[in-house]
Amino acid sequence: MSQDLFQAPDYYQLDELLTEEHLLVRNAAREWVKREVSPIIEEAAQQAKFPKSIISGLAEIGAFGPYIPEEYGGAGLDQISYGLIMQEIERGDSGIRSTASVQSSLVMYPIWKYGNEAQRQKYLPKLASGEFLGCFGLTEPDHGSNPGGMTTNIKDMGDYYLLNGAKMWISNAPFADVAVVWAKNEEGRIKGLIVERGMEGFSTPETHNKWSLRASATGELIFDNVKIPKENILPNKDGLGAPLGCLDSARYGIAWGAIGAAMDCYDTALRYAKQRIQFDKPIAGMQLQQKKLAEMITEITKAQLLTWRLGVLKNENRATTAQISMAKRNNVDMAIHIAREARQILGAMGITGEYSIMRHMMNLESVITYEGTHDIHLLITGMDITGISAFK
Repeated sequence: MSQDLFQAPDYYQLDELLTEEHLLVRNAAREWVKREVSPIIEEAAQQAKFPKSIISGLAEIGAFGPYIPEEYGGAGLDQISYGLIMQEIERGDSGIRSTASVQSSLVMYPIWKYGNEAQRQKYLPKLASGEFLGCFGLTEPDHGSNPGGMTTNIKDMGDYYLLNGAKMWISNAPFADVAVVWAKNEEGRIKGLIVERGMEGFSTPETHNKWSLRASATGELIFDNVKIPKENILPNKDGLGAPLGCLDSARYGIAWGAIGAAMDCYDTALRYAKQRIQFDKPIAGMQLQQKKLAEMITEITKAQLLTWRLGVLKNENRATTAQISMAKRNNVDMAIHIAREARQILGAMGITGEYSIMRHMMNLESVITYEGTHDIHLLITGMDITGISAFK
């Protein structure tokens, strides 16, 4: 088991832009990842198993609903704190960050924002503590980038709703206690509802044989005449804007998280380049390797500035969907390129489980697709700057 020697790059002294609380939150998450995630993550990824032993630790560092008010079990932190926690967790592994960001942004957020007080009191404290884990059902087998075309539906049966349909590529699905699911009613209006494990007709088969996010559990949600109590409908927002609002929060967390993966690849490559001797000197002294490393730290620094500013706007409730899309697209693309360059610096060693780079690279192939693909986010920016939609 190799020791976690990670040292975070901060080329522009961006820590000076953070508050004392931000630094405390970030450092606590960083130390927890070094202590609890790094020693086990390579084996978990090789075995394609989600390490459930870390759930309580994720709760302890505030990774489940950091910005949810304390009265509901959350930490009551700001959006920059949320981003920093996601950055540190994804520095450990994108799959572990997926578990945390799904719980926070796609399960707790809609219950907090779109639910009623009874729903908040019933679910949020247990989700915040990790007693409950949740998942988010939007993507369907035939509807990914076009979620508005969903066919999952609910019918009003008087005392309850009858839910039918299927969702796929759902993080946390195989073990989730609750699922926030989006379905169309008889008028074609998209509604959010809370489905609980154990409801008759509800099953969550696991997706196997993944090359990416191997330490994260992925599955399907199958609904076969599931009876949903009417009190499980989220009453305060419906329509496609409701799930898309959740995705804004998740994409914001991903924009921060991808920086963590990039930082880990850069730090690994820098350390290796200083130690690897070829032609009688460290390869860090060779021009092509310095070019790679210099470009990496430049792109990481640009991404850090982008997300910090986005975090300020988010705290002020001024961040737009298009701004969040830009940051998610840019930062994941940045991270995946850094992972590939870092792998080259390590040569053949870069493909082994002794180093984290290949695992990050494979994970990022999923991150660049989920919560809106690389191309879809480009079109969101295009629509925002031209005023013309390419989706219709």
